[in-house]
Amino acid sequence: MIVYLHGFNSSPQSHKAQVLARYLEEHGLAAHYACPALPPLAKDAIRQIERLRLDREPCFVGSSLGGYYATYLVEKHGGHAVLINPAIEPHVGLRAFLGEQKNLHTGAPYQLSESHLREWQEMWVAHITPARYLLLVETGDEVLDYRRALERYAGAEQIVIRGGDHSLQSFPQHLPRILEFAGLHPAPRA
Repeated sequence: MIVYLHGFNSSPQSHKAQVLARYLEEHGLAAHYACPALPPLAKDAIRQIERLRLDREPCFVGSSLGGYYATYLVEKHGGHAVLINPAIEPHVGLRAFLGEQKNLHTGAPYQLSESHLREWQEMWVAHITPARYLLLVETGDEVLDYRRALERYAGAEQIVIRGGDHSLQSFPQHLPRILEFAGLHPAPRA
């Protein structure tokens, strides 16, 4: 099972979520995909993900803030995660965005507050298990310093692409590796 976790102010309508969903459908694996719409509060987002009835350890695919959530969940429950330009310390990095926010896809407004930052800080995992992660970063990420992710996930499989941006422009080329890492195999074609 692949569970895609979108980033800050994003949704299941994000480009990467849609590309991954189409790819899995084209390979007969649509039933092995979930992409919940994550609410702004971390505790609510985690509860929503944990409510998914997963019959085995999932492989999370987490983009940006979704990568932070994926790390927390993998270290708490097991499984694996593909991390796409992951947020390392959202409780620090998103402080500059306190105040009025809105979801980029739905337009739903909310207030980003100190309580959001506290919840993210409470989710910080000091020690990770590197073998559980596949890290995908691009050096041109204009939002997060990719070198922080390389340090945080030292020992994990790391794919570093020169250039690009925070959206991970090279995402489609990594889809076969993501499926392999998740332990999924395309259905035989008739």
